[in-house]
Amino acid sequence: MVVKVYGAIKAACPQRVLACLVELGVDFELIHIDLETGEHKSPEFLLRQPFGQVPAIEDGDLKLFESRAIIRYYAAKYANKSPNLLGTTLEERALIDQWLEVEAHNFNDLVFAMVLHLVILPGMGQRGDMALVHSSENKLKKVLDVYEDRLSKCKYLAGDSFSLADLSHLPAIRYLVNEAGKGHLVRERKNVNDWWMDISSRPSWKKVMKMMY
Repeated sequence: MVVKVYGAIKAACPQRVLACLVELGVDFELIHIDLETGEHKSPEFLLRQPFGQVPAIEDGDLKLFESRAIIRYYAAKYANKSPNLLGTTLEERALIDQWLEVEAHNFNDLVFAMVLHLVILPGMGQRGDMALVHSSENKLKKVLDVYEDRLSKCKYLAGDSFSLADLSHLPAIRYLVNEAGKGHLVRERKNVNDWWMDISSRPSWKKVMKMMY
């Protein structure tokens, strides 16, 4: 069965889901939702995602939204298939969940604020709040210092195997490094940089990136 993914390939959250599906070898169809015209706020789309955000998926009778919930679902559904992205023991799963929560609550919001004010708003002809960018960058430096320490002890955030905890970071770091021009925040931290070079070189992520162009 082909999974239907409703979203925009250039949006970070759909990229998170697509990377997971490609990693697990799940067949999908990307159904483009035009964010520029506000299609994600249309009554039809709000039936799929009541908060007007992308992505939303259909997998047979299952309808699901929120990208991290979606990747958790597929990692659990295909837990017996290589690669295992969710962990095999209770302890491994707990660590992966821990770092997924860190990504969602300590990392992603800061990157999003920077991308919004450095890239998205200026692209719409609006002035970004540089004071907010500066504040977010200073907070992000402290978060990345924690990552640097963690990654000095293990190859990936939740241990020695690539997992959802790492995969979930891919879209935001890419925007931070590329569009936002803040790659120095990664490069200045050896362990973080090595980790980024590793996870961004995975064939699954490269395939998602090819879909953008």
